[in-house]
Amino acid sequence: MNGKSPRWMLALTAGAVVCGAAAILNWPGIVEATPAFHFNSEILARSFFEEIELNTRREHGQKDEDSKVKIQVEEPSDVYVVRNTVPPGGYSGWHTHPGPSVVLVKSGTATVYNGDDPSCTPVTYVAGTGFIDEGGGHTHMVRNEGATDLVTVAFQIIPAAADRRIDAPSPGHCPF
Repeated sequence: MNGKSPRWMLALTAGAVVCGAAAILNWPGIVEATPAFHFNSEILARSFFEEIELNTRREHGQKDEDSKVKIQVEEPSDVYVVRNTVPPGGYSGWHTHPGPSVVLVKSGTATVYNGDDPSCTPVTYVAGTGFIDEGGGHTHMVRNEGATDLVTVAFQIIPAAADRRIDAPSPGHCPF
């Protein structure tokens, strides 16, 4: 040995790890995700499906192209039903999902910003309406800019064992 104590070597190694981690996290081009604020998500149900095939036809015997609703998922998936409650001033933070979401606005008004909109123009959805989030990297933020609680219920189809929500950095064209 070179005269250094094991305790000193451990401290040196720990210091190197901390410095390395700090350098990686502060590396140019690495941007932190935007956290949610007063945004409560509650998973009401989660179920696993090997595959999903839903096809409601207008009349018996018509072709698939004439379907009213068609959902086909060929890979194993987790299906979630999630209730989100957001008091006035709360927001989801920028995020995406690995699969699509059908979002119903139960009460309040959802103000949705899309990450690919350089004008940062919101779209609002009042109670009794809803919207589709395509997922798959589509970054968005849901905000409660109203005076009452916003409550949404979402139906999500996510690849099996994937994270349901993926935090994302700000796209840079909104003031928040």
